Amino acid sequence: MSMSLGPGQTVVDVGCGPGTDLSRMADLVGDDGLVVGFDADPVMITEARARTAGRPNVQIHAADAHALPLKDASVDRLRVERVVQHLSRPSHAFAELHRVLRPGGVLAVADPDWDTLVIDDPDTETSRAYGSFVATHVVRNGGIGRALARLAVEAGLEVRSVIASPVVFTDFATGDPILQLARVMSRAVESGAVDPQAARQWLDRMGSGPFLAAFTFFIVVAQRPFLS
Repeated sequence: MSMSLGPGQTVVDVGCGPGTDLSRMADLVGDDGLVVGFDADPVMITEARARTAGRPNVQIHAADAHALPLKDASVDRLRVERVVQHLSRPSHAFAELHRVLRPGGVLAVADPDWDTLVIDDPDTETSRAYGSFVATHVVRNGGIGRALARLAVEAGLEVRSVIASPVVFTDFATGDPILQLARVMSRAVESGAVDPQAARQWLDRMGSGPFLAAFTFFIVVAQRPFLS
């Protein structure tokens, strides 16, 4: 996600995970800038701190996206990737993002839209039932990808761009670690959403025959308006 990082900026990564991109961002903002990573998972925080050890312009803290420990209008750039799908109050979180951004500050937010998940199989009924189960029972906000731009506008931000990118898997070995087909299908069967026999046959075909699964990933870049 491009946020046009530059020297001296304060950049915040909400839901930074293991800190994969924090060092790269720290290089771009330089010694006069600051990169702050927030995450709610203690394991991720420990890993992120280990990866950025020795970098004085990087800080890692535990935080909830609904209540960021930041002053009003104190951030130049905000990154929020694959986080909103898990939040209990997305609108509240967007209001918080607006609060901490400086006028002219930029937010880049990205999430999948699991309600667009499609999986090819002759048994289209089971594939549709599986996709519906993912969007409504596995992910808290399964259709959040398409809502990101609207949430940004409702929070008072100006949307600069919206990109919808297809994520396509044509190999079961590559797609299964992401989609967790067997584990999720087991939950779907237990809930009564999918017939057990149909589920077994469906999973057998997934692992043995041609495989194709896809969903849409949305990236929204928005800006807090300058003061008039």
